[in-house]
Amino acid sequence: MPPQAFLADLRRGRRINVLRRIVQASFTLFCLYSGYRFTLFYLWASGRSETFVSRPPSVEAFLPIGALVNLKRLLLTGQFDPIHPAGLTIFMAALLIALTLRKGFCGWICPVGFASNLAEAAGRKLKLLLTPPAWLDRLLLAPKYLLLLFFCYLILLRMDLAAIETFNSTTYNLVVDAKMLYFFLAPSTLTLWILIALAVLSFFLRNFWCRTLCPYGALLGLLALASPLRVRREEKNCISCSKCDRVCPGAIRVSVKASVLSPECIGCGECVSICPAKECLTLNAPGRRKLPLPALPAAVLTFFFLFYGWALFTGHWHSQVPLEVLQKAYATDLETLQHP
Repeated sequence: MPPQAFLADLRRGRRINVLRRIVQASFTLFCLYSGYRFTLFYLWASGRSETFVSRPPSVEAFLPIGALVNLKRLLLTGQFDPIHPAGLTIFMAALLIALTLRKGFCGWICPVGFASNLAEAAGRKLKLLLTPPAWLDRLLLAPKYLLLLFFCYLILLRMDLAAIETFNSTTYNLVVDAKMLYFFLAPSTLTLWILIALAVLSFFLRNFWCRTLCPYGALLGLLALASPLRVRREEKNCISCSKCDRVCPGAIRVSVKASVLSPECIGCGECVSICPAKECLTLNAPGRRKLPLPALPAAVLTFFFLFYGWALFTGHWHSQVPLEVLQKAYATDLETLQHP
């Protein structure tokens, strides 16, 4: 399709699924590149290579638990995390995107969500995708909320400021990014089997990780309930084709709702894009004011990069830990290093 025709379709609210895949794939490739550079940095810092490669701060996006700990510290003291500042910046961006633009971080940025979407698409093409009964589908949503409750209890209720400061000063906190890398480069047999099981289940159950086990997504979904944006359905214009239900990554029954308020809505816009009925599904701001569908991803990306620019400008992106301190910490045996 010529670029002009693609852009024209986008302006009319079509082809949003293609745009979403392009954006998701771009973030995923960047994450893989960052992971590669971090591997090279780790090899240098641990004394296994003489070639220095700077540490990419973006790897801290995969440390949301530590970001939650330091968000609490920020609220209590006004002090930004100097060890993993990029992780806190990305976490804050995701939270505020959820509050204003639904789960746009999940729908447009998260690389894990992208992998889950690809598995779902493959499962659908291979005719493996299952549609569990409503009661079972609701039951499958519970684990991620239980995990979120567990982490909130430990961090928000049990950890006081002294405990947070003690945790931040541990070797474990310094090398938690390297622990994450080790988790993927040298997984245990149990870990490997769990990853395989998650991958296989994703071909049979729609977005299995995101909808069932991701506490990060659960938190963003609850915050998104306050978002002023939502998809509305005009019942009199609906032709009951159920295309919106089939395409929804959150398995929401859009075709029976007047307004989509579910915490499973990731703000992807695919239901609006695929709807063949004129003025049936629309993206709405407060006051039922209709918005062009591309405005949602444009706002999500603008918001995200504004946070990045702010962090870069204010010194809240790069870690302030001296390289010699990291070298000493990375010399630790990661396999035996346990969570404090």
